[in-house]
Amino acid sequence: MKPGSQRVAPAGWGAHRTIGAAVQAAAEGAVVSVQPGVYQEAVVVDRDVTLVAAKGPGTVRIRPPRRPAITLHSCATTVRDIAVEAPAGEEVAVLLRGGSPVLEGCEIAGRVEVTGDARATLRGCDVRDAAYAGVYLTGSSRGLIEDCTVSSVAGDGLRLDDSARVECARTTVKRVRGNALRLGGADGGVFTDCELSRSGDAAVLVEAPARPVLRGCRLHDTGAQGVRIEGLARWADSAARSLPPEAPESGHAGGAAAGQDEARIRLDGCEIARTAAEGVLVRGDSGVLLKDCQLRETKAAGVLVAGACRVDLDGVRVADAEGTALVVMESARVQARQTVLTRAAANGVHCSGDGVVTLTDCEVSRTTFTAVHLGGAARATLQDCRVRETPEHGIRVHQQADVLAERVEIEQTRMAGVSVEDADAVLRDCRVSDVTDGIKIITRHRPLIDRCVFSAASRTGIEVGPDTGVLIRGGSVGRTGSAGVFLDERSEAWIEDVEITDTEGSALVVWSGARPRVRNVTVTRSKKNGLYADGGSGVFEDCDISDTGFPAIYVSADAAPTLRRCFVHDTKDDLSLADGAVPVFEECWSSEVVNTTMPQASGGRKATLARAAGGGAAGGPSEKADEESKESLADLLAELDRLVGLDRVKQEVGALAKLMQMVKRRQEVGLSPPPLSRHLVFAGNPGTGKTTVARLYGRILAALGLLERGHLVETDRGDLVGEYVGHTAPKTQAVFRRALGGVLFIDEAYSLVPYGHGGDFGQEAISTLVKLMEDHREEVVVIAAGYPGEMERFIDSNPGLASRFTRTLTFEDYASEELVRIVEQQAGQHDYGLSDGTREGLLEYFDAFPRGERFGNGRTARQVFQRMTERQAARVSEMAAPGPDDLTEVRPDDLPQGPA
Repeated sequence: MKPGSQRVAPAGWGAHRTIGAAVQAAAEGAVVSVQPGVYQEAVVVDRDVTLVAAKGPGTVRIRPPRRPAITLHSCATTVRDIAVEAPAGEEVAVLLRGGSPVLEGCEIAGRVEVTGDARATLRGCDVRDAAYAGVYLTGSSRGLIEDCTVSSVAGDGLRLDDSARVECARTTVKRVRGNALRLGGADGGVFTDCELSRSGDAAVLVEAPARPVLRGCRLHDTGAQGVRIEGLARWADSAARSLPPEAPESGHAGGAAAGQDEARIRLDGCEIARTAAEGVLVRGDSGVLLKDCQLRETKAAGVLVAGACRVDLDGVRVADAEGTALVVMESARVQARQTVLTRAAANGVHCSGDGVVTLTDCEVSRTTFTAVHLGGAARATLQDCRVRETPEHGIRVHQQADVLAERVEIEQTRMAGVSVEDADAVLRDCRVSDVTDGIKIITRHRPLIDRCVFSAASRTGIEVGPDTGVLIRGGSVGRTGSAGVFLDERSEAWIEDVEITDTEGSALVVWSGARPRVRNVTVTRSKKNGLYADGGSGVFEDCDISDTGFPAIYVSADAAPTLRRCFVHDTKDDLSLADGAVPVFEECWSSEVVNTTMPQASGGRKATLARAAGGGAAGGPSEKADEESKESLADLLAELDRLVGLDRVKQEVGALAKLMQMVKRRQEVGLSPPPLSRHLVFAGNPGTGKTTVARLYGRILAALGLLERGHLVETDRGDLVGEYVGHTAPKTQAVFRRALGGVLFIDEAYSLVPYGHGGDFGQEAISTLVKLMEDHREEVVVIAAGYPGEMERFIDSNPGLASRFTRTLTFEDYASEELVRIVEQQAGQHDYGLSDGTREGLLEYFDAFPRGERFGNGRTARQVFQRMTERQAARVSEMAAPGPDDLTEVRPDDLPQGPA
């Protein structure tokens, strides 16, 4: 033994009777050897000694009548192979205050409490029968726990508070009524290869801002969640929060990703199984990374994320959840990479609220409900994913949600592969097969289906619902049990470069009121018609139809499609017309057709239905349609001319219409059009008719055939700009798609570049608009409107704007005489008349009206008229027997007494 070492024995010569006496007699660094026995004393140590059971584990037991069995004060004491018990009615068995004490091979009945700035080590210890916690670290203490067992605790197994930190390895925590680990405070520590089981509450409870790391841990058979993370962590600094949702964060050393790893909770290589609630529940605003983890057999969701949390799943597998595999709620954001979500009793993914979820190279399979369900205002991005085996939809997007799916494979769904309901979607290079319907769309937005392949649908490949617009570019539809593409009532689809093959029904069905634009579509091996037009219209250009079971083209009564340069071949019948059908054929022809009735192209002139019936080319429906188009243009220009005031604007729009006519005629004869930008800036104060003229401008371009529909979509900053990174571009794209074929009218466009906000998301909206204007320069017109003084700042904010907006129309304020005319128009439209003195009174009223910020030009005139009718009604109601003239006449005394 070292000099100064002491011996303790209950009896015998040359030994201390108590451990406390031996400690007092021992020198620094001495060994106190304790002989077998039960020592009823509270041992307090304040020097660096070693307490050891002379005959090994289980032979020495300290059982004090009161106070902790062992208290170590600011020392580097080692206690080895000694069993201790908390006194009856008390809880703490070992109290470690300061210093760097070590407990090795000890059996401890009661709580181990580490306080102050202690640096404690527990190695190979067995802690049990505690109430509040098995091991409790508080203050600024640090703990190293290795190869220990904590069990039979009425509270938490291991608990941390304040700024305490622990490194725990190869330790088992089991049979606790509370949490196996409860980690609060500011740190949390690192847990490696630990087993946490049979807890009454969650296996791990993390109370923000704690940021623990769990590596290779096994969490199972819990009374609640496997891991529950709660509270406001404020985990990420502004630089981390500015990262887009798609920014990679795992698998990279250094940089922003490494900074985030230090600031978030991590589970690495962990297994979570048989939980009574969610596998992982995250609430608040914490940042969490799950890497190479497995979650299975959870009674609720596999992973549930709510609040403003940011969670990354990297190489995670979630299986056999009795709820949804992954739930994203409120404004939470989840990124998953190489993650498998399978065998869920509900959805594979359910995202709602303002949640954002990004799945990259993931699998969602064998779900009981829809595989990927998006609702509320949720946004999802799926890239290189596999969605399969569900009795419902593969992907369902509804309410205000939107999805971007790229290179996604969807198969074996018993409902639609993709269902879009009142929401928005972009699908690129996706493959949908072995489904009931390939995709079903019914929405006010204009989803994009780009280069997608739909095959083996038991019903329809693509179904576009009533009043729905969609863009379908490239790709194919094949092996469907019913129609290949079905366009429902009043739908407006743009379809180009698509192949439709092997359909049991008709390849392309156009229902009543539908107005598709179809270009370069190939149809072959259809069991019924290639094109079935039942009451719809639309334009079909450069289409190839062959090998159909029924006539290649069927047109029902009142249907009026236009077919240009279409080719029908290798089939029995090329055309079947119902009585009253009014199709138009331009440069179409047939080959290898048994029964040919379709008008054939001849001499480069238009072939019409009139020619097929034996009439001449002149005066047929096509020429009549041209006349109607010209008459319509004349009517629109007359409608423009009837607007009050705006003389300069009318002249410029009229000049533009003539220029566009010339452009159209040059194109028709094969000449190149002159350089021309149709986009405009409308500069003027509120109420000067900017929206009205924009709507007419779109209709004029449609009448000239330069826009498909000519409809107006009004928007402003609120519709275009998102609230966080990655939100703006999808919002802008969604609004832009709704305007395709018409006019996008951006009111107060200058608000996209507010003063003093260089990093504002409005610049992202502008950049997105510039690119979209270039990509769709023949399909849309953009009009930017706002105050004259502000619009120059808008144009100067991006070099691309100046080259696209080369013409500005200035809307002058209305003169008083023009405001009077607006009131007169309003009166005429509503069956009122102005008495002789009323017009003069109005003129004086508008001359005196203050032209400040409240002045709304035409809007003010309409408000004045409304006030006049209200005052007239009040006056007439007091008459005993008003006559017809009294009911319609507006008099000078009906004028407002002050500004409207």
